[in-house]
Amino acid sequence: MLAIVSVKGIKPYQSSAWRITIIFSALVTLIIGTLLLGMYRQLMNEQELQTNQHLAAEKARYQQMALTLDKRSFAVQVKAADPKTALVVWRSSLDLVGALSLIPDDMPMLPKTREFPILTAGPDKLHILTGGLVMTRYGPVLIATRTDQLATLIDRFVNAAITALMLTIVLTLALGYLFSKAILRRLVQYNRLSRLIEKGEYSTRLPVSWRQDEFDMLAGKFNRVLDTLENNLLAVRGATDNIAHDLRTPLSHLRIGLEQLPDKTAQELPEACAILTEKLDHCLATFDAMLSLTRIEEGQQTLELQDFNLKVLCEDLYEMAEVMAESNEQTLSLTTSDDVEMTGDKFLLFQALFNLVDNAIKYAGEGAQIEIVQQGSEIQIRDNGPGIPDSEKERVFERLVRLDPSRHNQGTGLGLSLVKAIFARHNAQVKLMDNEPGLIVSITF
Repeated sequence: MLAIVSVKGIKPYQSSAWRITIIFSALVTLIIGTLLLGMYRQLMNEQELQTNQHLAAEKARYQQMALTLDKRSFAVQVKAADPKTALVVWRSSLDLVGALSLIPDDMPMLPKTREFPILTAGPDKLHILTGGLVMTRYGPVLIATRTDQLATLIDRFVNAAITALMLTIVLTLALGYLFSKAILRRLVQYNRLSRLIEKGEYSTRLPVSWRQDEFDMLAGKFNRVLDTLENNLLAVRGATDNIAHDLRTPLSHLRIGLEQLPDKTAQELPEACAILTEKLDHCLATFDAMLSLTRIEEGQQTLELQDFNLKVLCEDLYEMAEVMAESNEQTLSLTTSDDVEMTGDKFLLFQALFNLVDNAIKYAGEGAQIEIVQQGSEIQIRDNGPGIPDSEKERVFERLVRLDPSRHNQGTGLGLSLVKAIFARHNAQVKLMDNEPGLIVSITF
């Protein structure tokens, strides 16, 4: 009941789905905002770059014209300049020549620029220009270009970006609210069905939709648990009925036999007691069988944890494998460092390490040199045999993999898989490296 009340009392904005929606909305807004900010800065930089390039080109053109034309021809060219390309004005000895009627004060020399406004007679009376002065042999020339249109475009972009961000936030929050309500609706349904199961209606099952989402996976798993529970209950009931049926007859005979004991003679009494003892043993055997069934293990091997010294373990490994290496005319050496105390299944670890040394002895070839090196919590098994190609170093740990068909040593291809599993149970990393030539197997605890 408490679970049902708590689920029904949760509002959509109090659910975990709503919190996830808030986080998702914030992330989406942050990502979109970052992208729009990057685009805005790119537009600003592009505008500035285009303006500077355009003014630089006009500067070079008018400087060249001043060098090649006389003063009158230069004035004609300034006066004939196309306003769509650039607005140019030059102060001659008499008057200003060009598209503008004034030269603002404090104008910098190109490539430095400054914005300044001008008034026109057109529909857009106020224009914003960006420009600077160019020094020629006929005096300074003001070269400017119109930039208010690009600024208007950027303003529109900023307004559109803000609108897109607001719409994104509103849309994600609205969808998240609806999503939260849908999830809570399914949870309330699951809770109602769980109440029926709690009352003993074990045939109840949670609905599984066509969507096959995480709720459907949970419902399917819960239904399988209910199937197992129902089957176990049926098995327990059946076992109880069988036990009751099997024990009823011997217990009835025991009761009748006990009632008849006072009527037995001294000669009949031992035989009667033996018969009763046999029936009692039958009852006890029935209970023992039932207890044995409940104690059957699943077969999962547990680690027999104990403290041991890694250096001593390597020394034991060396003593065990030295004779095998000598029989193959190989040299086995041991190098150890400081003592390292560890906790783990010593016998499983020894089995895994011995498997690696045994592989080195088998595959390194006659006359090979094999080393067992312990450096702190790392053990390396090195040989100067043929080694393993880089492309096969991960594959050798797979089951039933034997790299060289020409090797005639017996094996199933499961040894290294077992080795990796044992080290994984002890949180150790196994790595294969080249010894140039040969192989290095490194185990780091």
